[in-house]
Amino acid sequence: MPQRADRSAAGSLPTRAFRYCEAATSAAAFGYYLFPPIGFSVQWDGHDIIWTFEGAGEWMPLNAAVQFPGFRDYFDSAAPDEIKTFSPPFLGALQEPGLIQLWTGLVVRTAPGWSLLVRAPANLPRSGGWEAFEGIVETDHWFGPLITNLRLTKTNVPIDFRPDYPLLQVQPIPRHAYEDATLNNYEIVPDIGQFAPEDWDDYYDTVVRPNSQIVRPRGQYAAAARKRRASESDDKAGSG
Repeated sequence: MPQRADRSAAGSLPTRAFRYCEAATSAAAFGYYLFPPIGFSVQWDGHDIIWTFEGAGEWMPLNAAVQFPGFRDYFDSAAPDEIKTFSPPFLGALQEPGLIQLWTGLVVRTAPGWSLLVRAPANLPRSGGWEAFEGIVETDHWFGPLITNLRLTKTNVPIDFRPDYPLLQVQPIPRHAYEDATLNNYEIVPDIGQFAPEDWDDYYDTVVRPNSQIVRPRGQYAAAARKRRASESDDKAGSG
């Protein structure tokens, strides 16, 4: 089942980063962890892919899409007649070498105007052997199986996917955040000499003032960011 991502990156962040690096902990906590619906392994020899899963007892060729064990019958027992036999495949090999497609076991819907960024977990060490493609799905309109593509990066060794270790991190984002009108609305200052006085004032507050203190408290940015968020939350609660 999905799990809210946490500020410690599932306990993997160094203690100093967890305590003082607000940038790292905020990124780690943004979104939800998705896990493989079952433990399974794949192996690629540079051309063909084989796979197995917990309890299978054998390796099988992954030539095309395969169903999650026992899911087809379960899907058909619950689906309306016109949808029976359309159960989503669990795993498949794409035509490009070393690429596989995996269904997370989820069907997702987001609030109107919100999409889902699908990516590898933020700041979480990779187990090695594969990389996740990132994608943005307009899940407020597209209601279907949440599928991801993975690139295998090792050959001739088993690549294991554990059901208790995050596979992906999904992050809800407002659609206007990545629309062209938003992304094309920017300015570049090509030379440091063009900084405005207020830019230098902000630079002084960010860089010079903390480094000029005789005793510099750790985590000043983290403390200020948390205090600001708490104040904004109180303001919203008061206005509501």
